[in-house]
Amino acid sequence: MANVLVFAESRGIELRKVALEAVTAARALADKSGGGEVHALLAGPPGISAKAAQLAQFGADIVLVCEHQGFARYARESVAATLAERAKAGYRAVLLPFSAQGRDLGPRVAAKLDAPIASDVIELVSAGETITVKHPGYANKVNITLALTGSTVVLSVLPSAFTPKENARTARTESLKPAAVPGAERVVVKEIIEGAKGKLDLGEAPVIISGGRGLRGPENFKLIEDLAAAFGNAAVGATRAVTDEGWRPHADQIGQTGRQVSPQLYVAVGISGAIQHLAGMRTSKTIVAINKDPEAPIFKIADYGVVGDVLEIVPELTTAVREAKKGH
Repeated sequence: MANVLVFAESRGIELRKVALEAVTAARALADKSGGGEVHALLAGPPGISAKAAQLAQFGADIVLVCEHQGFARYARESVAATLAERAKAGYRAVLLPFSAQGRDLGPRVAAKLDAPIASDVIELVSAGETITVKHPGYANKVNITLALTGSTVVLSVLPSAFTPKENARTARTESLKPAAVPGAERVVVKEIIEGAKGKLDLGEAPVIISGGRGLRGPENFKLIEDLAAAFGNAAVGATRAVTDEGWRPHADQIGQTGRQVSPQLYVAVGISGAIQHLAGMRTSKTIVAINKDPEAPIFKIADYGVVGDVLEIVPELTTAVREAKKGH
């Protein structure tokens, strides 16, 4: 049997959605490898242990709880050392989310273990001594297949590539001490500035309504915000051209140099579909494009397309969504 170690990412004492996705992916990998166990490392401030049951609900057999006040903010060196030290106990794979934290942790852990690493993973299969993974390449124009060998491999899974799936276990909980003292690192996080309260994070939202220059001006982003509010579980995104113009904050930017997202539904409003933008959203489960240009590249990857003036179509779509919501 081949056990799998997962980094269960949290923010404060709350689990992030990507943690449940990583545990789901690890459960599938462990089961395909001959019924191994999934061990989830939970590193956070006092109180984080309360989330152990949630990880068990999604397939963790053992939850390794590492509580320390120094983990109230991300302590990269301590978390990496703790994860790598535990991995030396013998795991077929170490899984992390391909999030901001995962991108930072993955290479650190791989270096400490002298192990191969594959990032941005959207599919994984284990066969004998080899783990085969797929990840997007060339700005998401192709899927690249990699075969990794070695006693332990490090994998970071693309957010939303694996849908969290309940697979309840009666998990055991073990306490761990940090392998390095949090707060003694060379780089220390002094402050975390959060976005607007109540605003859905682009990486967590199941629905994203994104706007481009086809909206013609910053004042028309009110149409995007109204549509997102009608859904009730949607976040607002934007293209780089829009954020460079100052229409939206850079935190809203989706694309190769912005956020990479993969929601259940992505609505592209007034977005032509430049390859840099597609690189950040083309793995969305369902893509709806609204654009006045029938030849816009966005239509080549869209599941549904509407050709017309966004300033006329979006308000009608907002009304339709509100009416549909009333019926449920």
